[in-house]
Amino acid sequence: MTPPALDFRNTNSLWCSVIAEAFARAGVRQVVTSPGSRSTPLTFAFARHAQIEAVPVLDERSAAFFALGLARQAGRPVALVCTSGTAAANYLPAVVEARESGVPLVVLTADRPPELRECAAGQTIDQQKLYGGFVNFYHELATPKAELGMLRYLRQTVLHAIERAQVPSAGPVHLNVPFRDPLPPIEDGVAGKLEAEFDADGFFSGVEPPAGCSWAAPTFAPPATARGVIIAGPAQPGNPGAHAAAVRRLSASLGWPVLADGINPLRHRAGDDELLITNYPAMLRSAALAERLRPEAVLCVGDWPTAKLLRQWLEKGAADTWMVAADPRNHDGLHGRTRHLRCSVEALAAGLPPGKRPAGAYAEEWRRADMAAGAALESRIDGAAFPSEPGIVRLLACRLPPGTPLFVASSMPVRDIECFWPAGGRGVRPYFNRGANGIDGTLSTAFGIAHGGQPAALLTGDLALLHDSNGFLLRPRFRGSLTIVLINNRGGGIFEMLPVAKFDPPFEEYFATPQEVDFARLCAAHGVEHVLVRGREHLAGLVGALPAAGVRVLEVRTDRKRETALRRELMLEASKAAEAAVLNR
Repeated sequence: MTPPALDFRNTNSLWCSVIAEAFARAGVRQVVTSPGSRSTPLTFAFARHAQIEAVPVLDERSAAFFALGLARQAGRPVALVCTSGTAAANYLPAVVEARESGVPLVVLTADRPPELRECAAGQTIDQQKLYGGFVNFYHELATPKAELGMLRYLRQTVLHAIERAQVPSAGPVHLNVPFRDPLPPIEDGVAGKLEAEFDADGFFSGVEPPAGCSWAAPTFAPPATARGVIIAGPAQPGNPGAHAAAVRRLSASLGWPVLADGINPLRHRAGDDELLITNYPAMLRSAALAERLRPEAVLCVGDWPTAKLLRQWLEKGAADTWMVAADPRNHDGLHGRTRHLRCSVEALAAGLPPGKRPAGAYAEEWRRADMAAGAALESRIDGAAFPSEPGIVRLLACRLPPGTPLFVASSMPVRDIECFWPAGGRGVRPYFNRGANGIDGTLSTAFGIAHGGQPAALLTGDLALLHDSNGFLLRPRFRGSLTIVLINNRGGGIFEMLPVAKFDPPFEEYFATPQEVDFARLCAAHGVEHVLVRGREHLAGLVGALPAAGVRVLEVRTDRKRETALRRELMLEASKAAEAAVLNR
């Protein structure tokens, strides 16, 4: 570690340089700031620290989701800095997502000192516990003082906050940071008196990244039944290869099939000899087949999958259930007979005896049904006219370069990935905001995933992109490559799949919310390349080799009503094929 670079020009600058140094020594390498006056001391301290990348982002909501994406990519805390007032309120959607999906964020909101609150002082709101129960830890720091005892308090409180962002489970923390004037580093004649006697190296000695929480693998005695299934739900682990290998080992040891969500790494790291089931959204539409395949035991890795039909099927079956998750939260929204195994899937798999249990008749029925459904989907989708939204998903699965980070927007894209992305071994790495399942911050989070990393892609609908179009303001500061595959069906395609679609009016105006945005002009305004996709091979060529740098939007225009009808036809045909493969033998 380089010698501490403390700033003794005034009390605020010393206070904040201690904060920045503590962050750096605790392993934080990125801070996202937004412009404002009250946060000036914090911004100066982080901007001048040699080991921290400080990225300025104008829009606080976009800034927060960008930080969320950075934290997902790096697997370590990222800090956020904003000024006082409503700026901090704009962080809330990302704070909620970070809480629900376990992403470490350290939020520092600058504030007025206590004497300027509740007296109509400008840009002042009540920032006490602004994010309520959505944070792992909250503390309002004392107003800055150039005293050794207070600086020790500051150091330890900041280190504790960074630790709480990671242990015992990752999530956001909030430090409210009040400042008195002067805010810029103007000499105040106070902090400088401390410089001669201050031993900076000794002050920070022993400060290091916090130790992680290690959950010991519990004893797992799987039931002696052949009618068990493994549910591999949404997951974005730090090591997707190890995660997929562990789930495969569980399946081999138990002889149980794995129903893998489209945004679980296993779907993208499939082998030839495993019991991997991907077409369950279609298969379970057959009531007879769903009853035939009902399990007696369920092992869920992470959270329940996206498919509502699968969750309803599991809930109705009331099988004995084990949920694997290395954090203390309750992950069972179905409220079944569930036991939580507080460990990683890797630790659980390592604790099982080696060897492979042959697949029984029950597992073979799953496999036959899956193969039949998959063949029906492939034939029908490949034969459909371009563009079709399921066809776009299958094209990305086959043509994206191996290992591509792919951020998947909520609403229809994540559901199409689950229903139509085939199992494969290309190692595409899915990312997503499925903690709160909102469309907030879609573009900004994707920028964070791609920043400073390998070329990445975003699959999104038009409304999700427009909801976060201020994310394009990140482009001048962005380092990397992001290709945005935009499915423009002029509205909310997800609502077409719901019963409310039958009630028009008011459906089209108030739920589908059609839009008429010219995305070419929107891109031009932000200096972003725009390409209107002309056909299947055109899109295949565009996504088959991602550029080394830059941002581009590949717009594919589809018909919302036609796509809804196509999805229903696809699911029906695949369901019938799966049913025939098992029940008509």
